[in-house]
Amino acid sequence: MLTLFAMPKPFKGLIGTIQKNAIRSWIKACSECEIILFGTDDGTEETASDLGLRYISDVVNNEHGTPLVSSLFEQAQQYATHDLLAYVNADIILTSDFPQAIEELTSKVERFLMVGQRWDVAIEKPWNFDIPEWEENIRSYTEEYGKLHPKTGIDYFVFSRGLYDVIPPFAIGRTAWDNWLIYYARKKSALVVDATARVMAIHQNHDYGSVSKTQLWRGEEARRNQRLMGGGYGTLDDASHYLLEEGISYAWSFQQIFRHPRRLVGRYRILRIPVRVMDTILELSRPIRSALRLSNILRRTKQS
Repeated sequence: MLTLFAMPKPFKGLIGTIQKNAIRSWIKACSECEIILFGTDDGTEETASDLGLRYISDVVNNEHGTPLVSSLFEQAQQYATHDLLAYVNADIILTSDFPQAIEELTSKVERFLMVGQRWDVAIEKPWNFDIPEWEENIRSYTEEYGKLHPKTGIDYFVFSRGLYDVIPPFAIGRTAWDNWLIYYARKKSALVVDATARVMAIHQNHDYGSVSKTQLWRGEEARRNQRLMGGGYGTLDDASHYLLEEGISYAWSFQQIFRHPRRLVGRYRILRIPVRVMDTILELSRPIRSALRLSNILRRTKQS
């Protein structure tokens, strides 16, 4: 059915607990899935062995020791047992709605990329996956204490083998590479399906260890990723379809475009300049518009 692969961080402290929670949820939620753990960080091989998962260490790193997305995806597509693959960040808990959504898509579409937003919630202890109601409990807990992350957070990518035939040497865990994956799927004429409405991907909150947010977003590796991305930038707003409760829906209906005209910018880049000009004009005119509104309020007050 599906090969799910990930590149965990070292299994130490809180992040170790978080990653074991995530991986155990994958096993429970998708019992027929093949799961591959990549990398040589502490505890990865041992965790794979303990849980009966496949382990592959052969991933190329850059000069800073950071694994390359290109090598990870190449190895996954080469060694996966199944033709359908899913990269999932190793801090993401999945439930049965994940394989169910994939099964529905594969029954109707041959070539697609499934992505979606995540839910952020604090979980600092091992979750109990040994009781029948584990899934109901984690979903209820997330709905009560968590919140849906903005569209900037993309933590899983489900795709068919061969979709990513060429990937620039992005450093994993840094900025830009996830945006490029969406862009390239659209370039290859695959459906980009936003499954947020159907899949609760649960991100367990944590810090970034020895790597600062500045390094992640503005450091040398991040800047290199941005250069490699070039103009290949995609977001969830570039999704061509939604996976809703009632099925697959085209994301570019006239009504949706009318309600969200900025989505056109993601599809037609030529509109970026006029939209920026419009934003500048609106920003510069804000004091004038505020003064006019205040004047109207005072005038109506005097009249009354």
